[in-house]
Amino acid sequence: MKHARLIAVSVSAVLALAGCKPAQESTTSSADAVAAADAASKDQAYLDSVEQWRQEREARLRDPDGWLSFTGSGQVAVGTHRVGSANDNDIVVPGGPAHWGVLTVPADGAPVFQPAAGAGLQVDGKPFAGGPLLTQLDEGGPTGIHSGAQRFYLVRTGEVYGWRYRDPESPALKAFAGVPHFPVDPAWRIEAKWTAFEPARTLDLVTTNGTIEPARVPGQAEFELEGQRHVLLPVQEKEGDELFFIIADRTSGRETYGGARFLYVPAPQGDSVVLDFNRAQNPPCALNGHVVCPTAPPENRLPLRITAGEKTYPLAH
Repeated sequence: MKHARLIAVSVSAVLALAGCKPAQESTTSSADAVAAADAASKDQAYLDSVEQWRQEREARLRDPDGWLSFTGSGQVAVGTHRVGSANDNDIVVPGGPAHWGVLTVPADGAPVFQPAAGAGLQVDGKPFAGGPLLTQLDEGGPTGIHSGAQRFYLVRTGEVYGWRYRDPESPALKAFAGVPHFPVDPAWRIEAKWTAFEPARTLDLVTTNGTIEPARVPGQAEFELEGQRHVLLPVQEKEGDELFFIIADRTSGRETYGGARFLYVPAPQGDSVVLDFNRAQNPPCALNGHVVCPTAPPENRLPLRITAGEKTYPLAH
């Protein structure tokens, strides 16, 4: 009887233990499932945020006054230049009257434009009788001279003047069908160490037309990837503005634009900054050959393939 009682007790104990074990596994499995669901939800929220950013960016590119509206450009030397759509002009623009007028760029002082008789040009919606032209570096500039919806104006990079021509019905705008990009990968959203420079440093940027543009560098972002330490230098117009990284990597000139890609990042808070390479974008000059952009400085040419963000955009011809 004693043995029978012991066996009964032992069997009861085993059954009790057996009954507890699945309950423990069930609790663990439930916790794992919740964690997995939470991670999936966060990943989906991130993917949705990148998709929204991409849609907003493409909406801006479709704007009639966006980068794709440029149809003409060139440099302007000191001197007097006849402007118009006819081939006998010094500056031949892709639309409007045969003769717009005469542009004078002095060695010192502001450029001046004198319209041709009957050209019908306007500035700010009013008939343009002539006068000085502001560039994008002047307050209130640039001065846009309109012929219908098309617009001629001047820009300045360093001491070099250039002309630009916009058309809201440009072939590039009509052909735009989105920007190619790598698949979004959350692993390319990297938290980097931020070190501020006190005081801020200066970096000379080389533009696509060969001019030099000094830029303010407020600090550096440092991260480790593939067992290597990498450092990137952003530029920033003034303290508190977002950071602007001009980067190149081993996809540049192959899968992505050779000059650089741009990455905009919110101003850092504390000693870290998030580099979301899924938002690396083509510079305007990769989208339209009539735009001048800074190229990646040597300090920002990474010895790795960043397979995230936008790929090379096929320029319209």
